[in-house]
Amino acid sequence: MTSASPIKNKSSIPALEPGSNYINPNIPCRRVRALQPGETPVLGAHLVTPWLGFAHHGLYVGDGKVVHYGALLYDIVRKPVEEVTLESFAEGREIFVVEHGEACLDIDEVIRRARSRLGEKHYRLFTNNCEHFVEWCLHDVARSFQAETALAFPRLLGERIEAALVRMARRLFRAPPVAVRQESRVDKK
Repeated sequence: MTSASPIKNKSSIPALEPGSNYINPNIPCRRVRALQPGETPVLGAHLVTPWLGFAHHGLYVGDGKVVHYGALLYDIVRKPVEEVTLESFAEGREIFVVEHGEACLDIDEVIRRARSRLGEKHYRLFTNNCEHFVEWCLHDVARSFQAETALAFPRLLGERIEAALVRMARRLFRAPPVAVRQESRVDKK
C-alpha cells in the first residue's frame, strides 16, 4: 500500500484519538484518527474499533466491506477471517483509521492477502489475532503490539517489584556506620 509521506518529527509520539484505546505501537510514523461520519476509508485502510478494553483490527477492502479476524469470546467462540460490512465490523462502536507513515505493501497485494485467508479458523489471542492478521497483510510481519504489551506486563511489573524490594533490603540491612575505635597502646615492660 502506498502511504502518505512519513511524519517529519519522528521523535513525537503518535497522536491517539481520545477513546480510541489503540495501544501505542511505539512507531512514531503512525497516527490514529477517528473515521468521520460519511467518510469512506481508502482501499487497504487499517481500521480499529474499541472492543472489550482492546482495539479490534480490520482492513477496508472497498464497497463498504472490511476483512477481519472474527471476534473471540473468552477463548471459547472463535470466528474465522471474514468479510463484513463496515457497520458489522464496528457493531455500533466508533471506527478509527491507523495511518501508516512507514512503507506498506501495494494496496492490491494487501487486499489479496486479506482475502486469501477468508474462512481461516486459527485465531489465537497472543499469537494469531486480528492485529497480527492486519499487520501481516500490510507489512508481511504478523505482529500484535497489544499482545506484546500484555505479555511484557508481568515481566515489567516483576522488575519494578524486584527493584523496590532491593531498595528496601538495602535500607533495612545497611550496616551501621563503623565506629572508629582507637586502641590505647599498652607498653609492656
